[in-house]
Amino acid sequence: MKRRTMLAAGVLLPLAARAQGRPVRLVVPAAPGGAIDVIGRLYAQRLSSRAGQNWVIENRAGGNNTIGAAEVARSAPDGTTFLVNADIHLMGTRVVRNLPYDPVADFTPIARLATAPLLVVGHPEQSRARTMQELAAAMRRDPRHYTFSTSGAGSMAHLAAEGLKRAIGADDAVVAHYRGTAPAINDVVAGNVALMVAPLLSAQPLVQAGRLRAFALIGAATRSAAMPDVPTIAEAGIPGIDFLLWYAVWGPKGLPAATADTLARQLNEIGQEAEIARRLTEMGADAFTSDTPASFAAFIAQENVKNGRIADLAGIQPE
Repeated sequence: MKRRTMLAAGVLLPLAARAQGRPVRLVVPAAPGGAIDVIGRLYAQRLSSRAGQNWVIENRAGGNNTIGAAEVARSAPDGTTFLVNADIHLMGTRVVRNLPYDPVADFTPIARLATAPLLVVGHPEQSRARTMQELAAAMRRDPRHYTFSTSGAGSMAHLAAEGLKRAIGADDAVVAHYRGTAPAINDVVAGNVALMVAPLLSAQPLVQAGRLRAFALIGAATRSAAMPDVPTIAEAGIPGIDFLLWYAVWGPKGLPAATADTLARQLNEIGQEAEIARRLTEMGADAFTSDTPASFAAFIAQENVKNGRIADLAGIQPE
């Protein structure tokens, strides 16, 4: 046995012994039925069948996903507790006052599970446009007419809206926060709000029903097969808007590197399974199948720089 393999086994075996007979908790900091919960359950089920150890979902919702994250931050790094969360995890200190943990320093990054694009949509009449180019021109002429609804302060939909209006040159467009995607998108459908940068899965049925108009896809290099007539934001002439939804797994800080590497490899392999890819596609997401703790940590650093810049421009303050 090579020295590196022996060292890895020496780290993993004590953890396995301590965890023997105990389920592994995968904490979901959101309510059952949402995207984080569904994706977490998909992977937990496959981990249980592959590893021969029971992975159990625990929903700890509330506080902009911070209550569940705090539970994991307090946990021992013994391989029995992990967090599955979305991009909002990195914004914790930006949106919650006196957060009891550091979203980076108090966690061990494992791997991303999936990514999902966003769709710029608007009310057919209130948007006053039929294409992204027309919308950009109209927003520059009368920015105060346009309000973006978001699923909450610090959400990727919020950051994308803030980035988009500045890239267009309509800094004075308004942003209104709601408690979740459903009420935010419903107000656009009702015509109370003109625009939203929404998850593709949430917006697509409303676009197909003619209740919303789709202008551009954000966070995708190519057009969606489900909506081939909708251009990417770059195709629409607005480059540099690279916000997208993503979902990932973390462990508590201090988790041995060998444990993190092993779990990351298992998650990548699960993401390559045809059934997992199919289920994610149905949700408007794509499996992420080539991540490591190191590459995920580098991505987190890049996201914090990009999102922090937008948060500063938008004046996002913790509440």
